[in-house]
Amino acid sequence: MKTLRPCTALATALLTTWLTTGPAPAAGASARSALEQLTVQPASARILARYDRAKFMTGWRREGTEGCDTRQTVLIRDDRSPGSGGCGDATGLWHSPYDDRTLTNSAEIDVDHVVPLANAWISGAWRWSPARRHAFAHDLTRPELVVVSESVNLAKGGRSPANWRPPARGYWCAYARDWITVKHHYDLSVTRREKAALRVMLHTC
Repeated sequence: MKTLRPCTALATALLTTWLTTGPAPAAGASARSALEQLTVQPASARILARYDRAKFMTGWRREGTEGCDTRQTVLIRDDRSPGSGGCGDATGLWHSPYDDRTLTNSAEIDVDHVVPLANAWISGAWRWSPARRHAFAHDLTRPELVVVSESVNLAKGGRSPANWRPPARGYWCAYARDWITVKHHYDLSVTRREKAALRVMLHTC
């Protein structure tokens, strides 16, 4: 049994909130309704060419915080092993929903941005202030950060549902709802192919 450490307080609070309420889909609207509210706009190669990950984050540390960084907080939040470990714990029990795998070593894990930073950039984040982009990259309130296997995260890359969907088809509904929730909250656009793919995924709900 692991002993709860002070630096895990935030992760514990987040886990309690998620277990009792879960992330509200698209600000209380149904996912389908929220999807129809998103602006449809083609992706711009010119805007994508100006993308730089450093415009969102240079590491997982949130400005003005101490203790666990954002990645560590997500690992603690999603750890299914008894108790909760500390920031630097390498072992635990995690479920990677994209490929339905169980992982026990944090070295096998990535914390994925559900809406990739590059996709957010071309969907409207290029207009944001640096502070807003930083907040997006470290958002622990919306369903934007999720523990997944390193291999499936590499396979996804920066692609939208138009070009990539989780191998675990049983997760398509949740993935589409999370994607829409994030885009709806941040008023990010979708492409026509992206919107069509999300409609297909919502049919599995």
